[in-house]
Amino acid sequence: MLQLIELLGIIAFAISGIMEARRKGMDLVGVYTVALVAAFGGGTLRDLIIDRTPLFWVANQGYAILILVLSFAAFLFPGLSRVSQRVMLLPDALGLGLFSIAGAGYALDAGTSLFIAALLGTATGVFGGVLRDVICNEIPFVFRNRYLYATAAFAGCWLYMLCLALGVEKGYAIIGGIAAIVLLRLAALRFGLRTPGTD
Repeated sequence: MLQLIELLGIIAFAISGIMEARRKGMDLVGVYTVALVAAFGGGTLRDLIIDRTPLFWVANQGYAILILVLSFAAFLFPGLSRVSQRVMLLPDALGLGLFSIAGAGYALDAGTSLFIAALLGTATGVFGGVLRDVICNEIPFVFRNRYLYATAAFAGCWLYMLCLALGVEKGYAIIGGIAAIVLLRLAALRFGLRTPGTD
């Protein structure tokens, strides 16, 4: 099931990368590059840290091919170049939730402690978006947005692991963790939830 979650996360973050690259007026090569970096950045960092080889996208060439198809498809919809940054919030929140839980799950499978698994889950969810925004000459969401982002991922990873510890079936634990992250992120944007100490 973690592989399915990872695939969905790849699609969500690839779409966010494609939308941002098209909004910046990039050509196909630029769109594909940004989509790849957004979709693979967090998982690559995770795999390097836990020494998981080959890297998840190297072992599954279909991921890169799928993103290429999505990048080509993006040019069939010229309106993507006119979307606002606000529209990107949903695929970004979905990618954050999906990748964070997948990252925490793979970290646990690698034998890390719970705290390290939560950190790696958060890094997996956040890092691809950071690289996407840097390449697109934007301050990354996690640094410029005062509303819950990495905190939402961290909390969702702990909820996922708590569910596992309580004997909740793994599939439900995964869904619960993802939903918690996505809903917490969207609620933070809607209601202005933020970490203490931010203005």
